[in-house]
Amino acid sequence: MKEIVLDTETTGLSVKDGHRVVEIGCIELEDLIPTKNKFHCYLNPERKVSEKALAVHGYNDEFLSKQKKFNEIVEEFLKFIENKKLIIHNAEFDLAHLNNELNLFGKKKIENEIVDTLVLARDKFPGAPVSLDALCKRFRIDNSKRTQHTALIDCDLLAKVYINLIDQKEPTLNFQSTNQDKKEINIEEFNYYKKIVEPTSAEIKNHKEYLKIHLKKNYF
Repeated sequence: MKEIVLDTETTGLSVKDGHRVVEIGCIELEDLIPTKNKFHCYLNPERKVSEKALAVHGYNDEFLSKQKKFNEIVEEFLKFIENKKLIIHNAEFDLAHLNNELNLFGKKKIENEIVDTLVLARDKFPGAPVSLDALCKRFRIDNSKRTQHTALIDCDLLAKVYINLIDQKEPTLNFQSTNQDKKEINIEEFNYYKKIVEPTSAEIKNHKEYLKIHLKKNYF
């Protein structure tokens, strides 16, 4: 099954204020394994970037003015995501901006199946912080490269978070190959999946105290 992890950056928060998309990033997964297929582009939003958005992603007006416009990449983008499930963190935001872009150029809105990892995280960890950074910290995923929000880096992190959220085991790699299908396996491509999380000394201590109290209640 193929899925697309998707992220956007914009000139500001709300399409109602005329804000536009400045970057789209997509990473394809097949059976939860990243393929080599990616879609990425910077976009000329034909308007100024808000100060708050500039602080988030760092794409200034001069840089963006030299990029392609959405109508120049829309067909390639739609073909890339066609018939694939989209994995998005806070999907309402990204879809509002993408559908606004599609509407501006007379295209239908996105109708793909959507998995919102923000909703998954809220259901799994009610009351806990569920930002992408918070989830990376929870699952001990290295997000040190995320000094600013960029679509492809965020997609890479979200793909790792997603696998942890749905609690999937690492895919089993088949190193046997036939003469008809010999493929070189790059181990670096598979350092991506869930790590074994070792309990801290404090967690071990708390667990032992819990057992002492509850075993005593049950047996004495």
